[in-house]
Amino acid sequence: MKTVFEARLINRDDYSSFEAIYNDFKDRAIEEYKFELPPLDYKGFIDAVEKDLIKCIVLFENTLPTAFLIYTTSISEAVELNIIHSYKMENTQERSRYLIEEFMNETKLDRQNMVVCYPMLGAQKILINEVAQFGFKFVGIVVLRFMMSGTNSREILEMAELDPLPEGYRMVEWNDDFYGIGVEIIKEAFRNSADALFDPRFNSDEGVRDILTKITGDVYAKFLPEAATVLLYEDEPVGLCLMNLTGGSIANIPIFGLMREHQGKGLSKHMLKHSVEKLIEMAENGVYPISEVNTTTETNNFQALKMYRHIGFKEDYNYPQSYLPIKK
Repeated sequence: MKTVFEARLINRDDYSSFEAIYNDFKDRAIEEYKFELPPLDYKGFIDAVEKDLIKCIVLFENTLPTAFLIYTTSISEAVELNIIHSYKMENTQERSRYLIEEFMNETKLDRQNMVVCYPMLGAQKILINEVAQFGFKFVGIVVLRFMMSGTNSREILEMAELDPLPEGYRMVEWNDDFYGIGVEIIKEAFRNSADALFDPRFNSDEGVRDILTKITGDVYAKFLPEAATVLLYEDEPVGLCLMNLTGGSIANIPIFGLMREHQGKGLSKHMLKHSVEKLIEMAENGVYPISEVNTTTETNNFQALKMYRHIGFKEDYNYPQSYLPIKK
């Protein structure tokens, strides 16, 4: 019998038949797709769909659901494609083509004004050719981790020798008085970065304010102002290393930026070391059970990679960050 394929947005009549496929993805999220935290349970997923926080396109083969694609337009100024999953990871490449084609149809109007971003974590790497056929471009991203135990990260940190801070510089923790100048630092530091390709908010004052507001307002994760380092020069902020906490135990660096005229002096190492030492102190004092600090950078940003390694971070894995620019 010939297989009939149909890809469309999920509706209430699909909920019972779709549950097994969603749970198959949920069981693979950490191991196969490198998710930091477990995804929503099925009830939470349905609730998010009902509230229009996420959208789910399901592929049916002879009326039976076999694969799905989840995306959202409600978090940033981009269409965020979160996951493409095929039941038991079978026929993933073939099935993904139907899903992406329907995704392109569903987001046709959104894509007139919004970039599409798709971090192809874990097993999703195999979809590079399929995604490229729809015009997506790629940036290589590497994930680095500083582990509190089980590796020699802390020993490397303790042995890291840094030149003294040049005269006129000092480091303090974040407070909200730094918000205005923080926007300027981020805007300048990320102006020509790969991040601006797949998150257009970095290209405007309003967008950068949105990013900083969501970081410091606990939208993405719990903000840790006491572990965030602000570099001052003659008492004026010139650099930021912000910190947040996901899942109660995983620290992350959402923003790390330094004004251009202050670069090339080893100041970024000082900020990073200062923030990591604050996190270690918090973990040892029982404030939070922090198990690791993680961050990302571009695979070809050799200067940043060298800095992270010097402080004790180690590359864990890399993935293609794909994005679809707005058509001019």
